Amino acid sequence: MRAYELTGGDQMEQVDRADPVAGAGEVVVRVRAVSLNFRDLMVRKSVRKRIVPTSDGAGEVVAVGPGVTSVAVGDRVAGTFFSHWVSGRPFAEMHRHALGGGCDGMLAELVVLPAHGVVPIPQGWTFEQAATLPCAAVTAWNAMVEGQAVKAGQTVLLLGTGGVSVFGLQLAKMFGARAVITSSSDAKLERMRAMGADVTINYATTPDWDKAVLDATGGRGADLVLEVGGAGTLARSLASTRFGGQVALIGILTGTAGEVNPWPLVGRSMDLRGVYVGSRDMFVELVGAIDANGLDPVIDRTFGFADAQAAFDHLASQAHVGKVVVTVD
Repeated sequence: MRAYELTGGDQMEQVDRADPVAGAGEVVVRVRAVSLNFRDLMVRKSVRKRIVPTSDGAGEVVAVGPGVTSVAVGDRVAGTFFSHWVSGRPFAEMHRHALGGGCDGMLAELVVLPAHGVVPIPQGWTFEQAATLPCAAVTAWNAMVEGQAVKAGQTVLLLGTGGVSVFGLQLAKMFGARAVITSSSDAKLERMRAMGADVTINYATTPDWDKAVLDATGGRGADLVLEVGGAGTLARSLASTRFGGQVALIGILTGTAGEVNPWPLVGRSMDLRGVYVGSRDMFVELVGAIDANGLDPVIDRTFGFADAQAAFDHLASQAHVGKVVVTVD
């Protein structure tokens, strides 16, 4: 089979590997589509071993190992980001089985996964659509449901127009919440308004965007912030949040170095909750919500398998809105 391997120094190459065989409790999936995340760029730069990159992929089951009864040949499935985080609270060992980081990922024609590490894809969805879910969509679901669950009429603040934020916008509207979203691009903000964003803020022309959030909420602040920026944006996210509200700390797009005044957390009795994707159970709940309510994932651009490097470059350019997908043709 064909696969990509990270080689270090921000590089990867296409290689031939032996076809995987399903062991006890495992399944082999023929991958049809893969989507990229910012995390994949970070891993590509820092990796010290040859592994198959990317966490997100979907395809059909082509073989099952001994003892597997929950999955059958022909099932259309997506892999879970953490292959062994099935339910409950996160645990340290799960990182060893994070696809495309702790172990081989999905950018290959065939992959072997534990049977409890796959989820049926939404009804009627293409593999390209389903490949967008495992990291970004599950992360947004975790942030919006597992902590202080978002309620109709509340306000959700979303930073930027990457995968997590766009899914956050769609889920906010699914829940009947009000969505405020930021970007440095007026063109991207126009697209967000077309998708239902109630308030859009250009943080390049409005650097004090936290004040703009307060103005848009009558001085109250957002009920929930999906904080994907990290150290460079956290202080303003805290300032944008209401008394008793919640900030879901998800990403580090602005880096990890910086000082943040913790007083707003204490003085305004806010919750700061770290969110790192989610469990299989959360993924299953997300798919159930999509089947019941409908959702059309935003795919910015699709690349062929031979052009996977170009897909990574496109993601790194930050010109995208939503998800970048690679078809495994």
